[in-house]
Amino acid sequence: MTSDHVAVDDPTPVQIAVLESVAPHCRHDPYPSYATLRAAGPFVPGPRDTHLVPRHAEAQAILSDPRWSHAEEPELLHGDSEVELPGSFLWMEPPDHTRLRGLVGKAFTARTVAGLHERAEQLVDGLLTAMLADGETDVLEALAYPVPLTLICELLGVPAESHAHVREISAHIARGLDPDTLLSPAELAARTTAVHAFTDFFGDLIAQRRRDPRADLITALVQAEDAGVRLTRTELIGTLLILVVAGHETTVNLIGNGLLALIRHPGQFQLLREDPALCGPAVDEVLRYDPPVHLTTRTARHEIELAGKTFVPGDAVIVLIGSAARDPEAFPDADRFDLGRYLPGRRPERHLSFGLGLHYCLGAPLARLEMQTVLRAVATRVERMHLLAEPPYRPNVVVRGMSELRISLEGR
Repeated sequence: MTSDHVAVDDPTPVQIAVLESVAPHCRHDPYPSYATLRAAGPFVPGPRDTHLVPRHAEAQAILSDPRWSHAEEPELLHGDSEVELPGSFLWMEPPDHTRLRGLVGKAFTARTVAGLHERAEQLVDGLLTAMLADGETDVLEALAYPVPLTLICELLGVPAESHAHVREISAHIARGLDPDTLLSPAELAARTTAVHAFTDFFGDLIAQRRRDPRADLITALVQAEDAGVRLTRTELIGTLLILVVAGHETTVNLIGNGLLALIRHPGQFQLLREDPALCGPAVDEVLRYDPPVHLTTRTARHEIELAGKTFVPGDAVIVLIGSAARDPEAFPDADRFDLGRYLPGRRPERHLSFGLGLHYCLGAPLARLEMQTVLRAVATRVERMHLLAEPPYRPNVVVRGMSELRISLEGR
């Protein structure tokens, strides 16, 4: 999705919007570009003979339809280089996807996530106490990173002294999820180095748990079995990679985006403070209003007709989740941040931030738990939050988020 894939001699507004939807200088606000793409139609020509899908109706239809495959994403986004990302069930289709997701599900259960509730509250409470004592802080460093990183590492069984190492390598991998054409040679090399470091580190932990099982998720994954079949080492590494990157990089952005939205919409923050029960619906509204993941891909496995267009096997699309989230045809007053949008009984359209169908996010319950815990603590303990500076954004397109969020805050 760069200028070498789009004619720019005399670019049209739509071609400009395609470029600006991924441009680093527009990372802070890609939504105007998305609006231009939605106005252009249900499908917009994209790079490598793909079509961009900017509207909610078509995005939802594609993500929920098993005739569209996710397995080709490495070739679509990383086709110009040798991909250094271990495969996982994320990039598989049945029957392999069914087998692997089933095995992971035996270890990563709803009971496992529910058991983290008390630990999440304890962790958030301690971090928020320190933030209130300081008065001014970078929310990402003080809260948004430590919460999901600590919880996923503790859940997996990563030693506390290695949490910083896991954060560093997963950040390079998250950047490396972007299309290779958007990455510099240094970033491509850093991804490769990080993947090797990840494989070595978690490969050692897997070997340790085989010899010395413990009460952690790595042990549970090692021991998970279905009809006598267990995850191979390669499958374990790929699964752990997606659990770690999705288990904290995306939630960092979710927490940061949510707190920024509350700061910029003090009336909504006041509603939350008056009624902390809004914390549940608020998670969904943050996921819709400013999602942490902005795109995914699908490739047609069959002939499919959608919105007047016929796709043949091999045709690929890039689903713009961030654009679908602001589609006024799906969400009335879509650019408004409304914590009551997902209140019971209102029946809004589903946001697509956790995906749909076969590839619905396995870690969604954990992300909800973490975000609700943060929102409830902030609602009950914080009187005011003020933005100290406009936040800079990382260049990441797929996993989009800030690099810093400096605020001042006062306790209640």
